[in-house]
Formats: sequence, C-alpha cells, structure tokens
Amino acid sequence: MAENFPLPRTCPYAPPPAYARMREQAPLVRATLPGGEAWLVTRHAEARQVLSGAGISTNPAAPGHPSGALSAEPPTPERDAFMEEFAVGHFIDLDPPEHGRFRRLLIPEFTVKRMRELRPGIQQIADELIDDMLAKGPEAELVEAFGLALPSLVICRLLGVPYAEHEFFESRTRTMVSAADPGTRHAAVMEIRGFLDALVTKAEADPRDDLLGRLVGGGELTHGEIVGVMFLLLVAGHETTANMIPLAALTLMDHPAQLAALRADPGLWPMAVEELLRYHSIADWVAFDRVATEDQHIGGQLVRKGEGIFVLGASANRDERAFDRPDEFDIGRSARHHVAFGYGVHQCLGQNLARAELEIALRTLFERLPGLRVAVPAEDVPIKHESPIFGLKTLPVAW
Repeated sequence: MAENFPLPRTCPYAPPPAYARMREQAPLVRATLPGGEAWLVTRHAEARQVLSGAGISTNPAAPGHPSGALSAEPPTPERDAFMEEFAVGHFIDLDPPEHGRFRRLLIPEFTVKRMRELRPGIQQIADELIDDMLAKGPEAELVEAFGLALPSLVICRLLGVPYAEHEFFESRTRTMVSAADPGTRHAAVMEIRGFLDALVTKAEADPRDDLLGRLVGGGELTHGEIVGVMFLLLVAGHETTANMIPLAALTLMDHPAQLAALRADPGLWPMAVEELLRYHSIADWVAFDRVATEDQHIGGQLVRKGEGIFVLGASANRDERAFDRPDEFDIGRSARHHVAFGYGVHQCLGQNLARAELEIALRTLFERLPGLRVAVPAEDVPIKHESPIFGLKTLPVAW
C-alpha cells in the first residue's frame, strides 16, 4: 500500500510518526502524491546513495521529476513560463557540469576561512539584537526578535545589501518566510526579486569588493543568473536558519542538563549544533527531490528511469543503522555524518555559514540571558506542523 505524501509532523521533537514504520519496512517505500507517485528513501545509507548523484537528476525539467506531483493542479503555460524565468540562476536545480559552473564561483565565498572572517560581524549582530531585547524586556517573542532577525541581517551583510535598506529587505523576507497566505508570500517574493534586480544593476555600474561585486566583476554569469543566485542564497541562507534558532533554543531549554553542560564548557557548542541539525532535520525532503536517469537498484529496489524520488532527511537522520539511540537528543554524540545539509555534489554550499550562525546565536543567547525560559505552557507554543520547512510560529520567552 502506497503512503500518502507529504506527511505532517505531530511533535516538535520528532519527524512524522510514520517515518519509523516505513524505515523498518524498507529503505525505499512507494508514495502517493497529490499529482502522482514517487519513491521515498527512508534510510541513511540509501539517502547518501541517491544524494551522491550517480544516475540521478535534480533538474525539475527532467522527465519524471516529482516536484510537479506535489500539486494536484495541472501545469499551465503561464505557470511553466514563470517557473522557467524564475529558475534562471537557481543552480541547486542543475546537474553537472552546469551546476559546477555556479558552484566553482561561489565556493570561495563560503569556506571555513571565510566564515572565520565573518564571525565577528555575526557576533556583533547577535549582541545588538539581544541588547534590543534587554532594552524592551523582560519578555520577547524570540522568533521575530531573534530567529528571523539574525540571519536576515547576516545575509544582508554577506550579499552587500546597503544597511539603509535592510528594513525593507528584512520585512519582505519575514513575510516571504512566515505569511500564511500564498498570495501575500508571492507578492513578497516578487518585491524581493525586483529589489535584487535593481541591486545587481547598481553593482554592474559600480561593483564593490563584496560577494555581489565579485560575481558581477567575474563576468561569467548573466544579469539574470546573478539575480537568481542572489535570491537562492537569500532563501537557502535565511529560512532554514531562521527556523532552527528558536526551535534549537526551545530544545535546549527542555534539556536543562545538556544546556548546563554547554554553559560549563563552551567548547561543546560545535557538537551540539551538529546534534541539533540531525535531531530536527527541519528541511526534511525539501530540495531532496530527484529523478532516476537510468534503471538502477537502490537498497535492493529496482528504480526505473523516469521514476521520481524524495529523500526523507528527517528519517535518514533517525536511522538506527547510522545513529545509536537516534530518537534521543545527545550533544555528546558524534553526529557529523548527518544529511541535514544533503550529501555529494549538491551538499549545501552555505553549511559553514549556518553552523557559525547557529553556534554564535545560541551561545550568545544563553550566555547573556541566563534565566531564559519559555513564557507560556509547552502546549501553547504554536508549531508549523504542516510547513515544508519545520519550525515554530512564535516562541514567547522571558528572563
């Protein structure tokens, strides 16, 4: 019997309950989507096999790609034309060698060395946001005041968005990430695209020594490709981190012994961040949609050319074959082999930035607000159970 997909989460600390049953059943499970069918990859080893890219395409235009099956609405020429234009520069949807053309240009911007250079700026942003919370305290809504704000300001600095315009940028980004109405989100997306288009035009006339200036000055990408790259970096570099920060803070508050260990030994923070990424896997299958480009066996299952695949990252990261006691949150665990950032050629380009942001944001939050606590009963914290990118709608806190 095929599973219905996507499946909603029902608990802030666990993937959809059916994942454990499916993972025990088989490494690949057939699923029914609103507009078709696809394979679901449930286990860690097979997830890595699919994400490694051999005989697999990530391109939504490839025959059989399952992204279109997530909607029951038939495609229209207008929507296809819009998506074709919108996809320019979205290199995560490209296969090699075209994917490598973009990645080669961007890798120098996201190295460990580059992230070390950015850390003082991230620290400054975190401190200023907490200064503002303290000035307005002793209570705050952590999603808005800190979770959304920090990655928005960091990405503004990284992309070269002028500080004078960060309020517009941050407000539209917040709407794009959190608005419930699709029309409102679409309008915010288009405003941001227009803003980035103008920003690229300005940089082309007068390039500066920042990420955007280097892309423009390199002369290897078209105007439209640069706009697409900037938009992709914005979304990929903002939405996931914005959801992770409050959810991670809630998790640590619910595990006071492990939070105390982090306070006693800040050197544990990098391991804690890896465990938080594994434990929550908030992006789950988002960006893990693939299609087989040749007949092949995956986990003993024949997957035919043209069949769609979704890798369930939240299931792979709870696989008992890869992690001991996977449903337990343990900051002492060696969890670096998780697939929260993907695997292989399409592994998240900004993973070093995400790690730096999470470590600095959470460490600073709990160092400067030692009495931080959730200000409402646990059952009253609203959860994004149906959202493709999992997280909290709000998190009222006090200190």
